[in-house]
Amino acid sequence: MANHSLLRRALLLSGLCLSVSNPVFSQTTLPGSMSLMDDLKKALAKRSPLIVMVSLEGCPYCQTVRESHLAPLVRREGLPVVQVDMRSKSPIKDFKGSVVTHDSLIRSWGVRVAPTVLFFGPGGEEISERLVGGYIPDFYGSYLDDRLRLARMSLKG
Repeated sequence: MANHSLLRRALLLSGLCLSVSNPVFSQTTLPGSMSLMDDLKKALAKRSPLIVMVSLEGCPYCQTVRESHLAPLVRREGLPVVQVDMRSKSPIKDFKGSVVTHDSLIRSWGVRVAPTVLFFGPGGEEISERLVGGYIPDFYGSYLDDRLRLARMSLKG
């Protein structure tokens, strides 16, 4: 019996380690964008800013921001959040409707650090201070809430 219990525990722990280290099981993704102009239009119709997360493949801080902060907001509140990827040559329409790559768009914004979370309002203008980097995990949620509150307030006035 004791050996059976130990074997069971070892299998459970190895399964947990596998699921944590395997991105197929653990990585949450945010919707990508084909057109920021269209995404912004939908967000503003809901009286919400468009939130754009700049991510980098393999970035553990990006994964934490996605899984622990942004994805739950999308699920709970239906918050309009999209992800764009550093170094990606995938096409995307910018706020003016021009087709560019994710990477060139991010460079045009002057973003150099992943993760960076941006808040956009009418005309594709930033309406709240960016969240740059991972910050202190215990406080990231409150920083995000503050920026989101300011972005929402700027849409009202």
